[in-house]
This record gives sequence, C-alpha cells and structure tokens, in this order.
Amino acid sequence: MLVDHFPLLGLRLTTPRLELRLPSPEELAALADVAADGVHDPDTMPFAVPWTDRPPAEVARGVVQHHWMTRAQWTPDDWELDLTVLHGGEVVGQQTLRGRDFAVLRQVSSGSWLGRRHQGKGIGTEMRAAVLHLAFAGLNADEALSSAFTESRASQAVSRKLGYQPNGVYRHVARGAMTVEQAMRLTRTDWERQRTIPVAIEGLAPCLLMFGATE
Repeated sequence: MLVDHFPLLGLRLTTPRLELRLPSPEELAALADVAADGVHDPDTMPFAVPWTDRPPAEVARGVVQHHWMTRAQWTPDDWELDLTVLHGGEVVGQQTLRGRDFAVLRQVSSGSWLGRRHQGKGIGTEMRAAVLHLAFAGLNADEALSSAFTESRASQAVSRKLGYQPNGVYRHVARGAMTVEQAMRLTRTDWERQRTIPVAIEGLAPCLLMFGATE
C-alpha cells in the first residue's frame, strides 16, 4: 500500500470538532475550491507570499501544485506538512507545520488559512492547537514560531490565546506598501501551561524518521 512507502498518509490529528490529515485527491480538489472562493478580504493581503492575488482558477491550481511540491520535496532536514482541515467532514482550510534541521534545532513554525465562511467560529484556534500537540507531544519540539501582519488580528489573537509571546517585528512590502509582521514564539513550558484543547494523534510512529525525530 502507498502508506507503507509514504507513512505521512496515515497520520491523523483529531480534536473535539476537527480532523487534520493529508488530503485524498478528492479532498485536495475540495480544498482548492475553498481557496478559490476566498480566504480573506480582497482589500487586504495577510500573506507574505501573495498567493491569493490571482484569478480563482489559478489560486485553486496553485493549492494543488503546492501540495504536490511539498510532498515531493520532503526530507527529514527540511519538511512542510500541509494538513487539510475537516469540520464535520467538510473541508474548511489548511494548517501547516514546518521544520528545518529539526533533529538539531527542535523548532517548528506554522501557518494556516480558512475559507471565509468558516472563519470566526474558533476553528483557527483548534487547528493550531492540533499541530502544536503534534510538535510538542508527538515530535518533542522545544519551541514553535508563528507570525502575522499587524492587520491580521485574528491570527494574532489565536497566538496569544495559545500562549505565544512577542518575538520581534519585521518590515515587509505587500502590494507595493510597507506592512509590519509581528513574530511570536511559544516555548514548551508555555504550551504546557496554556493547552486546554484535547488532541489525539494516530499513525505517528512510522513517520518519526521522516520528521527527523525519534520516539
């Protein structure tokens, strides 16, 4: 079976309301449709890489190609886990966890997006909590990083709720204008103090070497 050769296909995270996993081809198509329908106010740009500033068909195709690319380029020293988020069986968005030189640094970073009609329901907090549990409880990470433009108040609120602390500011150019990025950092101690959302992990053991982690 394919999962025997690429065990990440068997990795699943579940919370009280959500399931996170690599998508099937049909679920990847649904994820592309969600992205094409819009993930933010068109008057703003919350992403350092403006991947949504394209026609809907190109946005959808880009989501598919990005998933194929991250799977193909995966190594234990440089990986990106793009998990599709399902709420009540419906594809609603994506939660990413990244690691570079994880075996040495024990550090991860995250990113995410949700379809606009699924926002404002606490899903963003729950899906971030899921990958933080994977990082700290599953992979034995020491710290997790995140960042958001200062205009992205919802993302910053999720970080604060989960225990992240400010970790510097950086300037970027978005749509030809300056914008400020607020970096955030979550230590293992702060994660243990703040975690309240139960998370279950399935299928992790065969994946550990792919993450550069050990049991």
